[in-house]
Amino acid sequence: MGADEWTFEGQPTAIGAADVTLVEGNSFCVCARSGDIHPGGAQGVYYADTRLLSRWELRVDDEPVEPLQVLPAEPYHATFVGRARPRPGRAESTLLVTRERYVGAGMREDVTLTNMAGEPAACVVTLLAGSDVADLFEVKSDRVRHVGDVEGGAERGALRFYSPGRARGARVTAEDAQAVPGLLTFPVVVPARGRWRATVQVHPIMNGREVPPTFPAQHPPEQAEPARRLAQWERESPRVDTRHQGLARALRRSREDLGALRLFDEEEPATIAAGAPWFMTLFGRDSLLTSWMALPLDQSLALGTLRRLAGLQGRRDDPMTEEEPGKIMHELRFGMTVTQDSAAAEPRAYYGSVDSTPLFVMLLGELRRWGLHTDEVDALLPHADAALGWIERSADGQGFVSYRRRTDRGLINQGWKDSFDGINFADGTLARAPIALAEMQGYVYAAYIARMHFAHEQGDATAEEHYAARAAALKRAFNERFWLPDRGYYAVGLDWAGRPIDALASNMGHCLWTGIADEDKAASVAEHLLSPQMFSGYGVRTLASGMGAYNPMSYHNGSVWPHDNAIIVAGLIRYGFAEEAQRVTLGLLDAAEAFGGRLPELFCGFDRSEFGTPVPYPTSCSPQAWAAAAPILLLRSLLRFDPWVPYGKVWLAPAVPEELGDVLITGLPMAGARIDVEARQGRPPRAPGLPEGIELITTPRRPLTATGPCD
Repeated sequence: MGADEWTFEGQPTAIGAADVTLVEGNSFCVCARSGDIHPGGAQGVYYADTRLLSRWELRVDDEPVEPLQVLPAEPYHATFVGRARPRPGRAESTLLVTRERYVGAGMREDVTLTNMAGEPAACVVTLLAGSDVADLFEVKSDRVRHVGDVEGGAERGALRFYSPGRARGARVTAEDAQAVPGLLTFPVVVPARGRWRATVQVHPIMNGREVPPTFPAQHPPEQAEPARRLAQWERESPRVDTRHQGLARALRRSREDLGALRLFDEEEPATIAAGAPWFMTLFGRDSLLTSWMALPLDQSLALGTLRRLAGLQGRRDDPMTEEEPGKIMHELRFGMTVTQDSAAAEPRAYYGSVDSTPLFVMLLGELRRWGLHTDEVDALLPHADAALGWIERSADGQGFVSYRRRTDRGLINQGWKDSFDGINFADGTLARAPIALAEMQGYVYAAYIARMHFAHEQGDATAEEHYAARAAALKRAFNERFWLPDRGYYAVGLDWAGRPIDALASNMGHCLWTGIADEDKAASVAEHLLSPQMFSGYGVRTLASGMGAYNPMSYHNGSVWPHDNAIIVAGLIRYGFAEEAQRVTLGLLDAAEAFGGRLPELFCGFDRSEFGTPVPYPTSCSPQAWAAAAPILLLRSLLRFDPWVPYGKVWLAPAVPEELGDVLITGLPMAGARIDVEARQGRPPRAPGLPEGIELITTPRRPLTATGPCD
């Protein structure tokens, strides 16, 4: 990998607000609202972390098409509507131009000219195409290096761009086109009141081989595999009925976006990419948390993600990639390899996150609780044990797990706040590694608890006692060292010298979610999370407004992250703070409405009283996986829906605010069945369709922080 490949001190290049993003698997396209791709910026057609096209401009009689409208359809499909310049002798345009675009293993574009005039229109249609064969990381960080060996050739009806050094490129084909390097030309006569149509296909070339198109020109797009998969996803997804239009719209966008962000690998269950456009690949932390939050929608995402990560689990010690035996990777990439002259396109894993490993064990345990894929879950248990082996080897004398990058090429911060300045003291001073994050200890605690329950079910008393003891010791040490009694909240972490990092931040909400927080401290934590310094009115900020590093326009120091807030809501509910959880949820739903129903990766942390609407963060990914899954976790938390199928129990004790009204869910998958969930205001909850032998409990699970097998 390149020297800067895994270093994210700077945030991704901004995608313009007027740009359009289409995604399918590990292909995506970023373009202007006209449909054109202009060179010199971040626009392009990408496949397997490579920019296949850096220029794609349609001209009619050597003039740009005037954009009229973009008609979004499926996540991989949009129609760009425009008009050509007026014909000779006419004041108004009579030539409509539509570009039907499908992204997947390259791109297909159907160009149609419709003549509104009563006489034929003679014109020349041209497509200007170019490729810099740039690596995604180069584009994302605005450090595109000129590739001097990109060959641009032309043959009958086709263009070819290829870098022998990178063994990558693209071939652009169109029937009846005249081709010269960088240009396809169509001499056209459009009949009076008639149409002319052409299909242009962009084929990726990887390792010297052409990749078959996802949307071949010979077949209708609706028969392509992405269309069939998306239709099946829509059919099989549970349905939610609610009178609250904001909630209904947010959940609908969640279902659509998660469907679009799925990654497929032959016959294996789908995994989930982190987000578009820059992170259309498997991430350890992001994919695990997204899969957890999306469990009420589809448990196969969790199984696919666990299997894929198990296959990539660390086996050797490699400081360059931070791989260690048992460790779960951070990110999978297909970009260029370490050496300049290497052209390998094999996926490469980077392991520089501290939390992916316990999250793997946590998700495996949670999937077991839902009662599906029992054999597959059991088959992954050795990988959970290897992950726990890494955790126990990495822990210090008090059981705390910390991080420190192993070379100057890795991420400086390796928790979810992984920007270089994301971990700081109350006065704004940056914390020095090694750093033991608060939420990391919570994840480790929850991983021990999950493994303890596996051991209990298997009758392995030795393992059960071991992990119960590890969990209890860690919880005790955590509450002694991380709690700041004079502040009334938990430290963000401990720095290299063991000093508490005393900033007031959102991290401690994750400690409520995992149950590592002592119950006698939870009320103070909830109060701080909902204080004016932390709660903007739309969500809980990552950092309180009174802290030295606070900046509401920053990435991790005062912004609002929907996934962070969904976890905080789950934590508040776990400790019985329903009213506080409702406030955060309603604020997020208001933000979702302002963003058209889709929660972005993050937005600025300005107070609601300061501006009348949430302020976007300019480089926020959209759609982004864990933001898309956040409304699902919000609803599950408010329903207090908690299955524990191995013990024959499911809790359903709704704390749904009146603003949301009745909530009815149809076809929720659990324990091999499809159940319904009914939460009506003023009436007992119901769960029709529960499998035989599973008891419905309509009071909150108590005590919510207990470690006993049936609590």
